[in-house]
Amino acid sequence: MERTKRIVVDTSVIINNRLLTRAQSGELRNYEIIVPQVAFDELYAQASDHRRQGWVGLEALQQLFESASDTGITITIHGNHATAEELELAGSGRLDNLINDAAKRLRATLYTSDKLQQLAARATGIDAVLLQSDAEPIDLEFPKYFDSDTMSVHLKENMAPVAKRGGPGSFIMVTLESAPLSRADLERIAYKIIDATRVSNGIIEIEKPGATVVQYEDYRIAITRPPFSEAVEITVVHPLVNLSLNDYDVSDELMERFSDAAEGVVVAGPPGSGKSTLASSLADFYSEKGRIVKTFESPRDLQVGSNITQYAKLDGSFENSADILLLVRPDCTIFDEVRRREDFETFTDLRLAGVGMVGVVHANSPMDGIQRFIGKVDLGIIPSVLDTVVFVQGGGIEKVYELDLKVKVPSGMIEADLARPVIEVRDFATKSLEHEIYTFGQENVIVPVPDGHTKGIGGLAEDKIRSMFERYDPSVAVEILSDSRVVVRVAKDRIPSVIGRRGSNISDLERKLGISIDVEARNDESIVDGLEVPASFSESKTALLLDVGTKYASMSATVFVDDVQLTSRRVGRKGQIKLPKRSEAARRFIDMVSADGDIRVIVKDSQIPQQSLGLPSDT
Repeated sequence: MERTKRIVVDTSVIINNRLLTRAQSGELRNYEIIVPQVAFDELYAQASDHRRQGWVGLEALQQLFESASDTGITITIHGNHATAEELELAGSGRLDNLINDAAKRLRATLYTSDKLQQLAARATGIDAVLLQSDAEPIDLEFPKYFDSDTMSVHLKENMAPVAKRGGPGSFIMVTLESAPLSRADLERIAYKIIDATRVSNGIIEIEKPGATVVQYEDYRIAITRPPFSEAVEITVVHPLVNLSLNDYDVSDELMERFSDAAEGVVVAGPPGSGKSTLASSLADFYSEKGRIVKTFESPRDLQVGSNITQYAKLDGSFENSADILLLVRPDCTIFDEVRRREDFETFTDLRLAGVGMVGVVHANSPMDGIQRFIGKVDLGIIPSVLDTVVFVQGGGIEKVYELDLKVKVPSGMIEADLARPVIEVRDFATKSLEHEIYTFGQENVIVPVPDGHTKGIGGLAEDKIRSMFERYDPSVAVEILSDSRVVVRVAKDRIPSVIGRRGSNISDLERKLGISIDVEARNDESIVDGLEVPASFSESKTALLLDVGTKYASMSATVFVDDVQLTSRRVGRKGQIKLPKRSEAARRFIDMVSADGDIRVIVKDSQIPQQSLGLPSDT
């Protein structure tokens, strides 16, 4: 009678089915297979945590027990249960040490597929056999569903398999088979995927309760099961094309910007629009320019050249990856995809550290791509973090924006004291201003700039402004004070008409021209009728202020110094008359007041009966 051989097995040969395959082939006939209790406990804990390998391992053990009589083996579970602490330390090798101890104590041979486990066993005098992967390739089932036009295949329990086919932006869903897939079918397909990944150069990128993400060759595979999803589902995504930047409709100017100027690029677009394909093209483009290029990916599915190193999360975080990245001194990093707040923070830190960045974000419009950064990054540094936004739709570049930070009065506002830092978002091709981003109150706002809107005086000729006032006074004089303010001088008797009832006319003109307008009498003509009111003098950073009280807001006011008319202006809503420090009126005011001149202010609303101003009526 042949002597029984005793072996101790670890979880690796159970999960990858190497043990089951050899038992079913008859290689282990007359073997006593001992499964340490701690190995069984580890598989059970993994299965309870909805991890795929736990279920696979327990199913393999079940088949070993059921086929024991047919395969001529005996199988037992031996030893004490693992403690909670030992299970918690499984990742650091605690259970592997206990399995080695069991093999040594029982004077058995250790069977493992873990090279480190074999090395540790032999180092302590234990006979160990390393079961290598089978020579025959695993017959994966999902590749049969793919053709040259298939982007993704979707397999779900109790549903017929379907595929998404076509080009970016023009996909259609196609039913691949009429018969629905059972849970057993999906578990079989999933098992083969995991098995092939473990024995090849594939990578299990994410493994959490109810979800596993695998990168196998150029396939990205997501496997979900209860409790994460209501049913077992497998989604396999495959890139359709691998393009270079020259394959896109890129102008020479944009190509030059990519090459020389753009250091913070955001590639935005909806799912399936071709964002990652463009990001891959940019990675190869920068690499061909002689730059050191790295990628941040989870999972790593960008199709890039072999000279580009692809980094995943280090210890579960891109922040840790960034610490290593800075040590290798890259010129450019492709970040695919920027989703979580910590991703945006890492992107920002690397960009401000001087690393050229290309970030991929999900967005339905180019402005949505910028909006993703607002609230996660201080508004003032956004143009330093991203200077170019490329919106991808239907596999092509649909829109390109460039960002710039300026201190200015936002479009639609006219008061100089409303100036603030404003992020200008311009169409890269036409250079037209399309959006402005700034702080309004306590909120960050994105304001579209209407087509054809002319802000400030930059686009207005002086005669254009003059023509707007010639209907009031053909001899009108215009003085440009700044990009957002002018002084218009008309005959004294035309000032009420220019200003209008409670400033309605002048307000309309200011809105039309997009500038602030001060109205003065020309040729030292004076207006003497009205109500004289007391005024207090102060100044701001940009103007001299005469405060007459809010009850005179929007009225016409004439300022006299020593009975010499200085200027006529509209009282602001805060009851103040503003004399811009750069204006001639302000300079004359300062000179005359410095000589102890007497200040008088007369207010008048020509549309309101003088009786309401405390003056006698004409009747």
